[in-house]
Amino acid sequence: MSIITKPNPYFQMSQLQCETDTGIDTLPLASESSFGSWQTTIPEEYWSLDAETLVKRISEARRDLGPEAIVLGHHYQREDIIQFADQRGDSFALAEYAAKNDQTKYILFCGVHFMAEAADILSTDSQHVILPNMEAGCSMADMAREADVKNAWSELEDFFGSTDDIIPVTYMNSAASLKAFCGENGGVVCTSSNATQVLTWAFQQGKRVFFFPDQHLGRNTGHLMNIPLEQMVLWNWRLSPGSLGDVVPHALENSKIILWQGHCSVHQRFTPQQISDARDKHQDAQIVVHPECRHDVVQSADANGSTAFIAEYVANAAPGSTIGIGTEINLVARLAKENPDKNIFCLDPVVCPCSTMYRVHPAYLAWVMEELTKGNIHNQISVDPGVKTHARTALNRMLELR
Repeated sequence: MSIITKPNPYFQMSQLQCETDTGIDTLPLASESSFGSWQTTIPEEYWSLDAETLVKRISEARRDLGPEAIVLGHHYQREDIIQFADQRGDSFALAEYAAKNDQTKYILFCGVHFMAEAADILSTDSQHVILPNMEAGCSMADMAREADVKNAWSELEDFFGSTDDIIPVTYMNSAASLKAFCGENGGVVCTSSNATQVLTWAFQQGKRVFFFPDQHLGRNTGHLMNIPLEQMVLWNWRLSPGSLGDVVPHALENSKIILWQGHCSVHQRFTPQQISDARDKHQDAQIVVHPECRHDVVQSADANGSTAFIAEYVANAAPGSTIGIGTEINLVARLAKENPDKNIFCLDPVVCPCSTMYRVHPAYLAWVMEELTKGNIHNQISVDPGVKTHARTALNRMLELR
Protein backbone atom coordinates (compact mmCIF):
# COMPACT_ATOMS: atom_id res chain seq x y z
CA MET A 1 0.00 0.00 0.00
CA SER A 2 1.35 3.43 -0.89
CA ILE A 3 1.32 5.79 2.07
CA ILE A 4 2.12 9.03 0.26
CA THR A 5 0.70 10.57 -2.86
CA LYS A 6 3.98 10.86 -4.77
CA PRO A 7 7.59 9.62 -4.56
CA ASN A 8 9.53 11.15 -1.70
CA PRO A 9 13.19 11.61 -2.68
CA TYR A 10 14.01 13.00 0.75
CA PHE A 11 13.09 9.67 2.37
CA GLN A 12 14.82 7.64 -0.35
CA MET A 13 18.13 9.52 -0.07
CA SER A 14 20.85 6.91 0.57
CA GLN A 15 23.55 9.15 1.99
CA LEU A 16 24.25 12.75 2.91
CA GLN A 17 27.50 14.62 2.41
CA CYS A 18 29.78 14.54 5.45
CA GLU A 19 30.03 18.06 6.86
CA THR A 20 33.25 17.42 8.80
CA ASP A 21 36.24 15.98 6.95
CA THR A 22 39.15 16.71 9.30
CA GLY A 23 39.06 13.35 11.10
CA ILE A 24 38.63 12.90 14.84
CA ASP A 25 41.95 14.19 16.13
CA THR A 26 41.79 17.58 17.85
CA LEU A 27 43.23 20.48 15.89
CA PRO A 28 43.66 23.99 17.29
CA LEU A 29 40.30 25.73 17.14
CA ALA A 30 41.47 28.21 14.49
CA SER A 31 42.47 25.30 12.25
CA GLU A 32 39.03 23.70 12.31
CA SER A 33 37.52 24.28 8.88
CA SER A 34 34.04 24.83 10.33
CA PHE A 35 35.04 27.22 13.13
CA GLY A 36 33.50 30.19 11.32
CA SER A 37 30.05 28.67 11.78
CA TRP A 38 30.62 27.84 15.46
CA GLN A 39 30.44 30.17 18.47
CA THR A 40 33.17 32.70 17.69
CA THR A 41 32.76 34.81 20.84
CA ILE A 42 35.27 32.59 22.62
CA PRO A 43 38.33 34.68 23.59
CA GLU A 44 41.06 34.69 20.97
CA GLU A 45 43.66 33.29 23.38
CA TYR A 46 41.97 29.88 23.05
CA TRP A 47 42.01 29.78 19.26
CA SER A 48 45.57 28.53 18.77
CA LEU A 49 45.93 26.14 21.75
CA ASP A 50 46.81 22.58 20.78
CA ALA A 51 45.21 19.45 22.22
CA GLU A 52 47.95 18.77 24.76
CA THR A 53 47.76 22.29 26.18
CA LEU A 54 43.99 22.26 26.31
CA VAL A 55 43.86 18.92 28.10
CA LYS A 56 46.35 20.21 30.68
CA ARG A 57 44.35 23.41 31.29
CA ILE A 58 41.01 21.57 31.51
CA SER A 59 42.57 19.16 34.04
CA GLU A 60 43.72 22.06 36.21
CA ALA A 61 40.34 23.80 36.06
CA ARG A 62 38.56 20.54 36.80
CA ARG A 63 40.70 20.05 39.87
CA ASP A 64 40.08 23.62 41.05
CA LEU A 65 36.30 23.30 40.69
CA GLY A 66 36.21 20.03 42.60
CA PRO A 67 32.75 18.74 43.58
CA GLU A 68 31.07 22.01 42.56
CA ALA A 69 31.01 20.78 38.96
CA ILE A 70 30.13 17.60 37.10
CA VAL A 71 30.91 16.94 33.46
CA LEU A 72 28.49 14.89 31.35
CA GLY A 73 29.85 13.45 28.10
CA HIS A 74 27.79 11.94 25.33
CA HIS A 75 29.20 8.84 23.65
CA TYR A 76 29.76 10.78 20.42
CA GLN A 77 32.21 13.24 21.96
CA ARG A 78 35.87 13.14 21.03
CA GLU A 79 38.37 11.55 23.42
CA ASP A 80 39.82 14.90 24.49
CA ILE A 81 36.37 15.69 25.95
CA ILE A 82 35.15 12.30 27.15
CA GLN A 83 38.18 11.75 29.40
CA PHE A 84 36.86 14.44 31.74
CA ALA A 85 33.33 13.08 31.97
CA ASP A 86 32.01 12.08 35.39
CA GLN A 87 29.33 10.23 33.46
CA ARG A 88 29.37 9.21 29.83
CA GLY A 89 26.45 7.68 28.05
CA ASP A 90 23.51 8.21 25.74
CA SER A 91 20.76 10.78 26.24
CA PHE A 92 18.79 8.55 28.62
CA ALA A 93 21.72 7.77 30.92
CA LEU A 94 22.81 11.41 31.05
CA ALA A 95 19.27 12.63 31.72
CA GLU A 96 18.98 10.23 34.65
CA TYR A 97 22.38 11.21 35.99
CA ALA A 98 21.51 14.91 35.82
CA ALA A 99 18.23 14.27 37.64
CA LYS A 100 19.98 12.41 40.47
CA ASN A 101 22.78 14.93 41.00
CA ASP A 102 20.65 17.72 42.46
CA GLN A 103 23.34 19.15 44.76
CA THR A 104 26.02 19.97 42.19
CA LYS A 105 26.31 23.66 41.43
CA TYR A 106 27.50 23.40 37.83
CA ILE A 107 26.48 20.81 35.22
CA LEU A 108 28.78 21.03 32.20
CA PHE A 109 26.95 19.17 29.44
CA CYS A 110 29.28 18.06 26.68
CA GLY A 111 26.59 17.15 24.21
CA VAL A 112 24.21 19.23 22.14
CA HIS A 113 21.59 21.85 22.89
CA PHE A 114 18.53 19.65 23.45
CA MET A 115 20.48 17.50 25.93
CA ALA A 116 21.52 20.52 27.98
CA GLU A 117 17.90 21.70 27.93
CA ALA A 118 16.79 18.33 29.33
CA ALA A 119 19.35 18.63 32.12
CA ASP A 120 18.09 22.12 32.96
CA ILE A 121 14.50 20.87 33.02
CA LEU A 122 15.40 18.12 35.48
CA SER A 123 17.81 20.16 37.61
CA THR A 124 17.01 22.45 40.55
CA ASP A 125 16.76 26.23 40.48
CA SER A 126 20.10 26.56 42.26
CA GLN A 127 21.97 24.60 39.59
CA HIS A 128 23.53 25.99 36.42
CA VAL A 129 23.61 23.94 33.22
CA ILE A 130 26.35 24.98 30.82
CA LEU A 131 26.78 24.03 27.16
CA PRO A 132 30.43 24.70 26.21
CA ASN A 133 29.56 25.75 22.65
CA MET A 134 26.14 27.31 22.11
CA GLU A 135 26.27 26.35 18.43
CA ALA A 136 26.27 22.64 19.28
CA GLY A 137 22.79 21.83 18.07
CA CYS A 138 21.20 18.88 16.29
CA SER A 139 20.11 18.78 12.66
CA MET A 140 17.43 16.21 13.50
CA ALA A 141 15.98 18.37 16.25
CA ASP A 142 15.94 21.31 13.83
CA MET A 143 13.64 19.32 11.53
CA ALA A 144 10.81 19.54 14.07
CA ARG A 145 9.90 23.12 14.87
CA GLU A 146 7.20 23.83 17.41
CA ALA A 147 5.02 25.69 14.90
CA ASP A 148 5.17 22.84 12.38
CA VAL A 149 4.33 20.19 14.98
CA LYS A 150 1.39 22.22 16.27
CA ASN A 151 0.13 22.78 12.72
CA ALA A 152 0.24 19.02 12.13
CA TRP A 153 -1.53 18.38 15.44
CA SER A 154 -4.27 20.80 14.43
CA GLU A 155 -4.69 19.04 11.08
CA LEU A 156 -4.91 15.68 12.82
CA GLU A 157 -7.58 17.06 15.13
CA ASP A 158 -9.59 18.31 12.16
CA PHE A 159 -9.19 15.02 10.29
CA PHE A 160 -10.10 12.68 13.17
CA GLY A 161 -12.43 15.06 14.98
CA SER A 162 -10.30 14.77 18.11
CA THR A 163 -6.74 14.02 19.18
CA ASP A 164 -7.84 12.32 22.41
CA ASP A 165 -6.76 8.92 21.07
CA ILE A 166 -3.45 10.18 19.66
CA ILE A 167 -0.45 10.11 22.00
CA PRO A 168 2.42 12.43 21.06
CA VAL A 169 5.86 10.92 21.61
CA THR A 170 8.95 13.01 21.05
CA TYR A 171 12.41 11.58 20.79
CA MET A 172 14.90 13.07 23.24
CA ASN A 173 16.48 14.73 20.20
CA SER A 174 14.00 17.60 20.21
CA ALA A 175 13.58 21.08 21.61
CA ALA A 176 12.27 21.67 25.13
CA SER A 177 9.15 23.27 23.65
CA LEU A 178 8.23 19.96 21.99
CA LYS A 179 8.80 18.04 25.19
CA ALA A 180 6.43 20.56 26.80
CA PHE A 181 3.93 19.99 23.98
CA CYS A 182 3.95 16.28 24.78
CA GLY A 183 3.61 16.97 28.49
CA GLU A 184 0.56 19.15 27.88
CA ASN A 185 -1.11 16.63 25.56
CA GLY A 186 -0.75 13.41 27.52
CA GLY A 187 2.47 12.43 25.78
CA VAL A 188 5.96 11.42 26.70
CA VAL A 189 9.64 11.56 25.75
CA CYS A 190 11.62 8.53 24.58
CA THR A 191 15.22 7.68 23.81
CA SER A 192 16.67 4.96 21.63
CA SER A 193 17.23 2.96 24.83
CA ASN A 194 13.58 2.84 25.86
CA ALA A 195 11.55 3.52 22.70
CA THR A 196 9.81 0.13 22.77
CA GLN A 197 8.88 0.54 26.41
CA VAL A 198 7.60 4.07 25.82
CA LEU A 199 5.53 3.12 22.76
CA THR A 200 4.06 0.19 24.66
CA TRP A 201 2.94 2.66 27.32
CA ALA A 202 1.63 5.07 24.68
CA PHE A 203 -0.57 2.41 23.07
CA GLN A 204 -2.02 1.67 26.48
CA GLN A 205 -3.13 5.32 26.60
CA GLY A 206 -4.48 5.75 23.07
CA LYS A 207 -5.10 4.32 19.62
CA ARG A 208 -2.36 6.08 17.66
CA VAL A 209 1.09 7.49 18.27
CA PHE A 210 2.33 10.73 16.74
CA PHE A 211 6.12 10.20 16.72
CA PHE A 212 8.70 12.90 16.03
CA PRO A 213 11.24 13.92 14.90
CA ASP A 214 13.08 10.72 13.84
CA GLN A 215 11.12 8.64 11.37
CA HIS A 216 13.61 5.78 11.42
CA LEU A 217 13.59 5.17 15.18
CA GLY A 218 9.78 5.28 15.09
CA ARG A 219 9.52 2.90 12.14
CA ASN A 220 12.10 0.44 13.48
CA THR A 221 10.49 0.43 16.92
CA GLY A 222 7.05 -0.08 15.45
CA HIS A 223 8.30 -2.97 13.33
CA LEU A 224 9.86 -4.55 16.42
CA MET A 225 6.41 -4.33 18.03
CA ASN A 226 4.89 -6.17 15.03
CA ILE A 227 3.11 -3.11 13.65
CA PRO A 228 2.88 -3.52 9.85
CA LEU A 229 4.77 -0.95 7.79
CA GLU A 230 1.55 0.03 6.01
CA GLN A 231 0.14 1.14 9.37
CA MET A 232 3.01 3.62 9.80
CA VAL A 233 2.55 6.74 7.69
CA LEU A 234 5.08 9.48 6.99
CA TRP A 235 4.11 13.12 7.61
CA ASN A 236 5.83 15.62 5.30
CA TRP A 237 6.12 18.75 7.45
CA ARG A 238 7.62 20.79 4.62
CA LEU A 239 4.27 21.20 2.90
CA SER A 240 1.92 24.06 3.65
CA PRO A 241 -0.77 23.61 6.35
CA GLY A 242 -3.83 21.83 5.01
CA SER A 243 -1.82 19.32 2.95
CA LEU A 244 -2.34 16.56 5.53
CA GLY A 245 1.40 15.93 5.45
CA ASP A 246 0.96 14.43 1.97
CA VAL A 247 -0.53 11.30 3.56
CA VAL A 248 -3.33 9.48 1.73
CA PRO A 249 -6.51 9.86 3.86
CA HIS A 250 -7.40 6.15 4.00
CA ALA A 251 -3.80 5.35 5.01
CA LEU A 252 -4.04 7.90 7.81
CA GLU A 253 -7.33 6.37 8.96
CA ASN A 254 -5.70 2.94 9.14
CA SER A 255 -2.50 4.18 10.78
CA LYS A 256 -1.10 3.18 14.15
CA ILE A 257 2.00 5.40 14.06
CA ILE A 258 2.25 8.79 12.37
CA LEU A 259 5.94 9.38 11.67
CA TRP A 260 7.59 12.76 11.26
CA GLN A 261 9.84 13.17 8.22
CA GLY A 262 13.07 13.71 10.14
CA HIS A 263 16.35 11.84 10.39
CA CYS A 264 19.91 11.85 11.76
CA SER A 265 22.45 13.04 9.19
CA VAL A 266 25.11 10.62 10.49
CA HIS A 267 22.93 7.51 10.63
CA GLN A 268 21.33 8.33 7.27
CA ARG A 269 24.74 7.63 5.71
CA PHE A 270 24.63 3.89 6.45
CA THR A 271 23.37 1.61 3.67
CA PRO A 272 22.63 -2.10 3.08
CA GLN A 273 25.46 -2.07 0.52
CA GLN A 274 27.95 -1.16 3.24
CA ILE A 275 26.74 -4.15 5.25
CA SER A 276 27.02 -6.41 2.20
CA ASP A 277 30.55 -5.15 1.54
CA ALA A 278 31.51 -5.77 5.17
CA ARG A 279 30.22 -9.35 5.02
CA ASP A 280 32.10 -9.94 1.75
CA LYS A 281 35.34 -8.73 3.33
CA HIS A 282 34.82 -10.41 6.70
CA GLN A 283 32.94 -13.70 6.40
CA ASP A 284 32.42 -13.94 10.17
CA ALA A 285 31.46 -10.29 10.74
CA GLN A 286 28.70 -9.41 13.16
CA ILE A 287 26.85 -6.22 12.23
CA VAL A 288 25.25 -3.96 14.84
CA VAL A 289 23.65 -0.61 14.01
CA HIS A 290 21.77 2.20 15.68
CA PRO A 291 17.95 2.26 15.26
CA GLU A 292 18.23 5.78 13.81
CA CYS A 293 19.47 4.00 10.67
CA ARG A 294 17.02 3.35 7.83
CA HIS A 295 14.71 0.36 8.10
CA ASP A 296 16.48 -1.60 5.35
CA VAL A 297 19.81 -1.11 7.12
CA VAL A 298 18.42 -2.28 10.46
CA GLN A 299 16.85 -5.32 8.78
CA SER A 300 20.18 -6.20 7.16
CA ALA A 301 22.08 -6.05 10.46
CA ASP A 302 22.46 -8.78 13.07
CA ALA A 303 21.41 -6.48 15.91
CA ASN A 304 20.40 -2.89 16.55
CA GLY A 305 20.14 -0.70 19.59
CA SER A 306 21.13 2.48 21.36
CA THR A 307 24.70 3.62 21.85
CA ALA A 308 24.63 1.95 25.27
CA PHE A 309 23.36 -1.28 23.64
CA ILE A 310 26.10 -1.15 21.01
CA ALA A 311 28.79 -0.65 23.66
CA GLU A 312 27.44 -3.62 25.64
CA TYR A 313 27.16 -5.74 22.49
CA VAL A 314 30.84 -5.18 21.75
CA ALA A 315 31.92 -5.75 25.35
CA ASN A 316 30.05 -9.07 25.50
CA ALA A 317 31.34 -10.38 22.17
CA ALA A 318 33.85 -13.21 22.26
CA PRO A 319 37.55 -12.37 21.90
CA GLY A 320 38.55 -12.42 18.25
CA SER A 321 35.11 -11.28 17.08
CA THR A 322 34.85 -9.03 14.04
CA ILE A 323 32.13 -6.41 14.46
CA GLY A 324 31.01 -3.81 11.93
CA ILE A 325 29.18 -0.90 13.56
CA GLY A 326 26.72 1.57 12.11
CA THR A 327 26.93 4.62 14.34
CA GLU A 328 29.03 7.75 14.93
CA ILE A 329 32.77 7.36 14.43
CA ASN A 330 33.98 8.66 17.81
CA LEU A 331 32.08 5.91 19.62
CA VAL A 332 33.27 3.27 17.16
CA ALA A 333 36.90 4.39 17.55
CA ARG A 334 36.56 4.35 21.36
CA LEU A 335 35.07 0.85 21.34
CA ALA A 336 37.92 -0.36 19.12
CA LYS A 337 40.45 1.13 21.54
CA GLU A 338 38.74 -0.34 24.61
CA ASN A 339 38.39 -3.80 23.02
CA PRO A 340 41.81 -4.55 21.49
CA ASP A 341 41.05 -8.28 21.43
CA LYS A 342 38.35 -7.69 18.79
CA ASN A 343 38.30 -6.32 15.25
CA ILE A 344 35.98 -3.31 15.44
CA PHE A 345 35.30 -1.11 12.42
CA CYS A 346 32.80 1.47 11.18
CA LEU A 347 30.59 0.46 8.27
CA ASP A 348 30.97 3.88 6.67
CA PRO A 349 34.43 4.15 5.07
CA VAL A 350 34.29 7.95 5.39
CA VAL A 351 35.35 9.36 8.77
CA CYS A 352 32.22 11.39 9.45
CA PRO A 353 31.72 12.60 13.03
CA CYS A 354 28.43 14.12 14.15
CA SER A 355 29.11 17.62 12.88
CA THR A 356 27.17 19.38 15.64
CA MET A 357 28.42 17.22 18.54
CA TYR A 358 31.91 17.83 17.11
CA ARG A 359 31.51 21.53 17.90
CA VAL A 360 32.22 20.87 21.57
CA HIS A 361 35.91 21.43 20.96
CA PRO A 362 38.19 21.21 24.04
CA ALA A 363 38.90 24.93 23.67
CA TYR A 364 35.28 25.66 24.62
CA LEU A 365 35.39 23.35 27.63
CA ALA A 366 38.66 24.93 28.79
CA TRP A 367 37.17 28.42 28.44
CA VAL A 368 33.92 27.84 30.33
CA MET A 369 35.66 25.86 33.09
CA GLU A 370 38.43 28.39 33.62
CA GLU A 371 35.83 31.14 33.76
CA LEU A 372 33.89 29.17 36.38
CA THR A 373 37.00 29.10 38.59
CA LYS A 374 36.80 32.92 38.49
CA GLY A 375 33.08 32.94 39.29
CA ASN A 376 31.99 33.78 35.75
CA ILE A 377 29.23 31.73 34.07
CA HIS A 378 29.09 31.54 30.28
CA ASN A 379 26.73 29.66 27.99
CA GLN A 380 24.15 28.84 30.61
CA ILE A 381 21.10 26.99 29.30
CA SER A 382 17.88 28.27 30.87
CA VAL A 383 14.54 26.86 29.76
CA ASP A 384 11.50 29.11 30.21
CA PRO A 385 9.72 28.21 33.50
CA GLY A 386 6.38 27.55 31.78
CA VAL A 387 8.00 25.33 29.19
CA LYS A 388 10.03 23.62 31.90
CA THR A 389 6.94 22.63 33.88
CA HIS A 390 5.24 20.77 31.03
CA ALA A 391 8.49 19.36 29.63
CA ARG A 392 9.34 17.96 33.06
CA THR A 393 5.97 16.17 33.04
CA ALA A 394 6.85 14.41 29.78
CA LEU A 395 10.38 13.59 30.91
CA ASN A 396 9.22 12.28 34.27
CA ARG A 397 6.70 10.01 32.53
CA MET A 398 9.66 8.53 30.68
CA LEU A 399 11.85 8.23 33.77
CA GLU A 400 9.05 6.53 35.70
CA LEU A 401 8.77 3.73 33.13
CA ARG A 402 10.80 0.76 34.30
